[in-house]
Amino acid sequence: MKKHDIIMMYGNDPQEMTRRLLEKSGIEETVATDARIVLKPNLVVPSPASEGATTHPEIVETCIVYLQEKGFHDIAIIESAWVGASTQQAFKAHGYDRFVGKYGIDLIDVKQDSYRKITAHGFEVQMSESIMAADFLISLPVLKGHCQTTMTCALKNMKGCISDASKRKFHSWGLHDPIAVLNTIRQADLVLVDSLNGDLDFEEGGNPVTTNRMFMGQDSVLIDTFGTVLMGFATEDVEYIGIAAGLGVGSADLDSANIVELNSDSAIVMPKPTGRVHSLATHTVPSSACSACYGNLIHALARMEERGSLFDLDRKVHIGQDYKGRSGCGIGVGICTNGFTQSLPGCPPKALDMVTFLEQHIER
Repeated sequence: MKKHDIIMMYGNDPQEMTRRLLEKSGIEETVATDARIVLKPNLVVPSPASEGATTHPEIVETCIVYLQEKGFHDIAIIESAWVGASTQQAFKAHGYDRFVGKYGIDLIDVKQDSYRKITAHGFEVQMSESIMAADFLISLPVLKGHCQTTMTCALKNMKGCISDASKRKFHSWGLHDPIAVLNTIRQADLVLVDSLNGDLDFEEGGNPVTTNRMFMGQDSVLIDTFGTVLMGFATEDVEYIGIAAGLGVGSADLDSANIVELNSDSAIVMPKPTGRVHSLATHTVPSSACSACYGNLIHALARMEERGSLFDLDRKVHIGQDYKGRSGCGIGVGICTNGFTQSLPGCPPKALDMVTFLEQHIER
């Protein structure tokens, strides 16, 4: 794959999806088999991946199996939970301690690692020595919301590679600038994004939105730019993306990206939302809705609520495969609703496009 490629796959089998994506990465053709390969998941808290905060362990395990099949045997999982949480508990909660005995990999808690002080663009950062010693870094972030930075994905996932002391300083520095600078020191060589059911708003989970997709790329800035659109944000809503692009970390020009979908969005889901997601779902009329399409609609409605425009949406939004070939005077999103008077095409349409479309058709 090339630097501007983004490869996406839909489904609800993280093992198959991870393998299919890695087959497209070309890692065995470009990386020496004696290389030290580090897997960097998101284990911010010791909660199950079903809550939308942490990387599915099936993704991590499939990466290990695939790499060993290709002749790579110097493999480590390296991570740090957020300040105040135990990385060791997170490792155990996700079964990573079992991977050590089963596959002979290293499991390294950044909180217990030694650090290298590095100053870049005026910020002094204590970087994990184990991360800096990696020959090839595979980041496995979760695409999800964040209460302070709006969204978190590839760029912010690198924050788990620094000491807790540096994490505290990052917050006092405003997060955006230091996150961007951190990626000038070390960024992922390959990013495999867990976008199966990331949280709507919070880094620690609790409001998961099922989207049943994963995507992969080499450019962390481009990956995050793509992630904002999927969640219904504009790139400028996530300040550190533009800062990182300005520092030369990567490209935020999504128009130049080569987006390849390995399959279609066909995983049908009738979700049982809770919390804020349940409230947003009351504005929809789903019928055999594919998960990514429906998840994008939930994100779009959340963005509208934040902008104050959801109150003007006096009609419920139709979505799902059961609307194929049906006409109606209502409003719908997705190609399956193309018989409706007002319909947004796409399979699935992006959340940001849904926001624009719905705000154009609400009653003023």
